[in-house]
Amino acid sequence: MWGKKIQDNEVFIVSLLVVFLIVVWGLIVPENFSNISNIVYEFLTDKFGWLYLMVMFFFVMFALILAFSKYGKIKLGSDDSKPEYKTSSWFGMLFGAGMGIGLVFWGVAEPLSHFVNPPGLEPASTEAANFAMKTSFTHWGVHPWASYSIIGLALAYFQFRKNKAGLISSIFIPLIGEKRAKGIIGKIIDSFAVFATVAGVATSLGLGTLQINSGFNFLFNIPKTTLVQLLIIVIVTIIFIWTAVSGIEKGIKFLSDINLVLAFLLLLLIIFIGPTLKIFNSLTNGLGFYIGDFVKDSLRIEAFGNNSWISSWRIFYWAWWIAWAPFVGTFIARISKGRTIKEFVLGVMIAPSVASFVWFASFGTLGINLKETLTIGTLKEMAKVSDTALFLVVKNYPLSTLISIITIVLLCTFFITSANSATFVLAMFTSQGNLNPSKMKKILWGVIQALLAIVLLMSGGLKSLQIISVAAAFPFIFIMVLACVSLVKSLKQENI
Repeated sequence: MWGKKIQDNEVFIVSLLVVFLIVVWGLIVPENFSNISNIVYEFLTDKFGWLYLMVMFFFVMFALILAFSKYGKIKLGSDDSKPEYKTSSWFGMLFGAGMGIGLVFWGVAEPLSHFVNPPGLEPASTEAANFAMKTSFTHWGVHPWASYSIIGLALAYFQFRKNKAGLISSIFIPLIGEKRAKGIIGKIIDSFAVFATVAGVATSLGLGTLQINSGFNFLFNIPKTTLVQLLIIVIVTIIFIWTAVSGIEKGIKFLSDINLVLAFLLLLLIIFIGPTLKIFNSLTNGLGFYIGDFVKDSLRIEAFGNNSWISSWRIFYWAWWIAWAPFVGTFIARISKGRTIKEFVLGVMIAPSVASFVWFASFGTLGINLKETLTIGTLKEMAKVSDTALFLVVKNYPLSTLISIITIVLLCTFFITSANSATFVLAMFTSQGNLNPSKMKKILWGVIQALLAIVLLMSGGLKSLQIISVAAAFPFIFIMVLACVSLVKSLKQENI
C-alpha cells in the first residue's frame, strides 16, 4: 500500500526534494549559489543563444501554420464539445496567468530603460524612443504566447481529444509509447515541469511583493522592510490558496474577471491623464517597427560583434518564457476544452499580445514623455529601480494617488491569479494529471510557493533563483520541439 502511494507521488516527492535542496543551498552558501547560477546561465546564453532565437521563431511559425491548416478546425475535445468558459472570461484567465504581474512591473520600467540605455543609439533620442517601444512589443508580444500555445495546444489535444492524463508527459505518447510516458522518462519530464513552475512563480511572487511594498512606501510611507514584505506574502497567500481551493469557476475565473475590469480602468486613466495623442502615435509607430522588423529582430544575434545586450535582454526573456511554458501552457489547456485549434492559437497568441502592445504604448509613453521636463540622469535613476519606476513616473501626472492605489490593488489581484493558477497546475502535475486535484495538494503547493518566495527575499536569492530556473528550463527547448513533432504525428491520423 505504501509502495503504491509512493509510486503515485514520485513526481511530487522528487520535485519537492529538488526545490528543498536548492533553497537550502541558497540559504547556507548564497554566494556559491549565485556564482554557479550565473556560470551556468552565461554558458547557456553564450553558447546556445542562437538556439533560443531559432526555436522561439519556429514556435510562432508552427502555431500560425497549424492554425490556418486543415487541422485548424479540429476541436480540443469531442466534435460536439462546447467551450467551458465564455470568451471574455477565457481571455481574462489567459492574461492573468501568463503576463499579469509582469506587465504592471515592467510597463514603465522596460521602455524607459531601453530609452535611456539603447545599444548603439543616442540615449533619449527619437531613435531611442522608437527602439524602446519596438523592443518592449517584441519581448511581450506573440513570441511568449507562441511558446505557451505549443505546450497548451499539445496538452489540450491529448487531454481532451485523446482522453490522456493532464501531464506534459502525455504529449509524448505517440513518440515513446504509453508505457515509457508513464514510466521514468515521463516522470523526469513532469518533474522538470514542476520545478520550472515552482521556481518561476516563486520569483514572480517575490518581484510582485517588492513592487507592492514600494507602492505602500510611496503612498503611505510604509518602510521597505523584510517584515512588511513577509506580511504582504502571508496575506496574499491566504487569499490565493482560498481561491485555488474554490476551483476555477468560483475562484480563479471570478478573480480574473475582476482583473480585466481593474486593468482596463487603469489603462483608461493612463491614456486620459497622459499625453493621449503621443500614446496613440507610439502604439501605431511601435507596431509599424515591430511588424516591419519582426523576422530580423526574432533572429538577431551578432556573429562577430558583442552580444551582451542580446544575452541580457532578449535571450533572457526567451529563456524565461520557456521556463514559464509548462505552467501557463498547462493552465491554458485546462481552460480551453471545446475550442478549435484555430480558435485556440489565435486567441492565445493575438488577443493577449494586442493587450500588451496597448499597455506598453500607454505606460511606456508616460515615462518617455518625461524627457520634456526631467533630465536624462533622473530618467536613468528611475529606470534602475524597476519596482518603483511606475510610482516615480506617475507622480509627475494628475491623479497620481488614485492611479497608485489602483496599481497596488491590481498588483495584488494579478499576484493572486498567477499564484492560484500555478497552485492549481502544480496540484495537477503531482496528482497524475487529475483535472480536479485535491484541496490538500493545492494548499500544500500554495504554502510551498509562499515559503520559497519568503526565503528568497530574506536571503537575497531572488535573482539567483530566476537565473537557475531559466537554466534548468533549458531542456524544455527540446521537449517543446518534440511536442510539435508528436502533435503533428497524431494530427495526421485524424480523419479530415
